[in-house]
Amino acid sequence: MFDRLKGVEDRFVEIERMLSQPDILQNQEKYQKFAREHAELSKIVNVFRKYKAVDAQRKDAKELLKDSDPEMKELAREELIELTDKKESLAQAIKLLLLPKDPNDDKNVLIEIRAGTGGDEAALFAADLFRMYSRYSENQGWKIEIMSENVTGVGGFKEIIAMIHGQKAYSVFKYESGTHRVQRVPTTESQGRIHTSAVTVAVLPEAEEVDIHIDPGELKVDVYRSTGPGGQSVNTTDSAVRITHIPTGLIVTCQDEKSQHKNKAKALKVLRARLLDRKTREQQAKRSEDRKNQVGSGDRSERIRTYNFPQGRVTDHRIGLTLYKLESILTGEIQELVDQLTTFYQAQALQDVDNYRPMDH
Repeated sequence: MFDRLKGVEDRFVEIERMLSQPDILQNQEKYQKFAREHAELSKIVNVFRKYKAVDAQRKDAKELLKDSDPEMKELAREELIELTDKKESLAQAIKLLLLPKDPNDDKNVLIEIRAGTGGDEAALFAADLFRMYSRYSENQGWKIEIMSENVTGVGGFKEIIAMIHGQKAYSVFKYESGTHRVQRVPTTESQGRIHTSAVTVAVLPEAEEVDIHIDPGELKVDVYRSTGPGGQSVNTTDSAVRITHIPTGLIVTCQDEKSQHKNKAKALKVLRARLLDRKTREQQAKRSEDRKNQVGSGDRSERIRTYNFPQGRVTDHRIGLTLYKLESILTGEIQELVDQLTTFYQAQALQDVDNYRPMDH
């Protein structure tokens, strides 16, 4: 690891030198490229330099242990304990910084929320989850674009698909994929019995055309008249679009916009994201066969979280975390959940790195 860090530091120093060169300063594109790399490497180099400084201080403290003065030896012993803890903490921080980055972390995110078991109650909770994610996103200054929605008569959603545009949006929402269970007394329930409903959430990184190329010849595009609430234009023009990707059988429909072209563009965005998700899952499955280090596959069938209204609690079953702040969580205050999940999966990834030993050749 430290050989690698020395190489990182050498590269950092080289880029610092290059950023002061006149030819680089005059070329905006080159300058921006090196400035980005410099900013990324500086995170690791700063911690590595602190690590080296602490390591040097430890060596000095060890030397002082040989001192004949008992008081000096005791001070050195105390300092050595403190410096050893600091060194271990910095080593852990370096390992985290060296973990392979998820290439999708910086992307915008497509969130698909669907009502599962529980009828109207599930549809109402799907709307609650959408509001929760929307409010969190708004607080981050991110933009929410509804791609498709299927509204129920009671104000819930059978299904809603939305794109969230924001820096590192996928890194925040990627652990939300799975089944969300809700336990509460429906407003229509006169006996006051608690009902259990379920909503599934699928989280996909936005796919650009460079990520996934779609051959137009492999698409079947159908247009039809929109149905459901939507104003006077509904049912007067064939603006709704259904796209079938023939090789995979994936079908995407969109009827929210009055323009057929806008609906088609949105449907293609959703299709591209689903194809990228499918490709990523196939790659992960292959990797996990090669080396069993897949933690939390994000399988959408697994129950990941329970929202219990009578007790005002939210429990995330993957990390054994229970928070008695259901009301504030549903108003978008989910940062604590996001941070705890990120920490948990980073720790799992570190464990995989520590346990992995390449085969001898």
